[in-house]
Amino acid sequence: MSAEVISLGCRLNIAESETIRGMLADERDVVVVNSCAVTAEAVRQTRQAIRKIRRARPEARLLVTGCAADIERDQLVAMPEVDGLVPNAAKLDARSYNANSSRDRVRRSPTRTRAFVAVQNGCDHACTFCIIPQGRGSSRSLTVVEALGEIERHLDQGAQEVILTGVDLTSWGQDLPGEPQLGSLVQAILDEFPQLRRVRLSSLDGIEIDDALFELLAAEPRLLPYVHLSLQHGHDLILKRMKRRHLRADAVRLVDRLRARRPEIAVGADLIAGFPTEDETMHRANRSIVHELGIVHGHIFPYSIRHGTPAARMPQLDRATVKARAGELRDDVAVQRERWLRGLVGTELSVLAETDGIGHAGNFARVAVPEGTPPGAVVAVTPRTVHQGLLL
Repeated sequence: MSAEVISLGCRLNIAESETIRGMLADERDVVVVNSCAVTAEAVRQTRQAIRKIRRARPEARLLVTGCAADIERDQLVAMPEVDGLVPNAAKLDARSYNANSSRDRVRRSPTRTRAFVAVQNGCDHACTFCIIPQGRGSSRSLTVVEALGEIERHLDQGAQEVILTGVDLTSWGQDLPGEPQLGSLVQAILDEFPQLRRVRLSSLDGIEIDDALFELLAAEPRLLPYVHLSLQHGHDLILKRMKRRHLRADAVRLVDRLRARRPEIAVGADLIAGFPTEDETMHRANRSIVHELGIVHGHIFPYSIRHGTPAARMPQLDRATVKARAGELRDDVAVQRERWLRGLVGTELSVLAETDGIGHAGNFARVAVPEGTPPGAVVAVTPRTVHQGLLL
């Protein structure tokens, strides 16, 4: 059987998995699990995926890479299903898999309507809840020339939308000569590829959005009207205990400024429920930020202890409380999202058709496209109703 790559976790992993698939295109009976370790639950899902793929492909050579391969190395080595680990730093080196791929093959990936391009990796910050810097290392950026080369390859394979990803995307350029900022990279991409119709950004640290990037988010039609903030919480004391660099007012001010310039922009955010020391007042502030920012794309994480982080040594909440608070946050986002989707009914949306008759509008709403629309086509759709989170 052909090689297979199982991707867990973040959009950066998705982008890297595409490169790994290209490296293994000529290989047989190899499975790579590109793991995640952001939470204890993510590690559990990684172990579950390993066992599942071993049952499905007992004869395959099963290799594990990704953050869990570094952070939970001993745990994964002890699994009898695992044939070997590939360090995160070596995951994009074909030699790590004993692959016979050429350099050209390494950089190829299957044709996609949307292409994830990892322009940054690693993180130089020290959030008290996060273990990812231990798995990803310090911040590293592609040069502008390297990023343009990656994008050109995806465009040659038919991509209509490019999503720029990274562990800490807004820190792009800080390790490069002259310390360019992310806005300059986005502008270079738009200038170099006038045929590229859609550029999207993955999670952003709002406090690091530079002036040029703000102007592009506010006014550039090809930079899609969607911003996903690495927010984490809505209460200032918890943000300080997380060692975040923004306060609640910073996020509110940013979204207000963006909406004043581009009212249609959609807001997403990462939020953690049940962080150590969080009391009911702090939880209410976390819930209220969902309404105040109009968060319609929410990634809600129940706090998970990651041993070796400062937050693991703080007074912990019981798991039932953490779970309940996460559920309330998800419900709050669901209410905001349903209201937002109903407000889009009757509005013409530009939608990139993907698979199974579904696509995404620029604001990342899921939209049904007309029957027979080929994947990769960008079509105008005016939805008439909403059903189970899908605009029809």
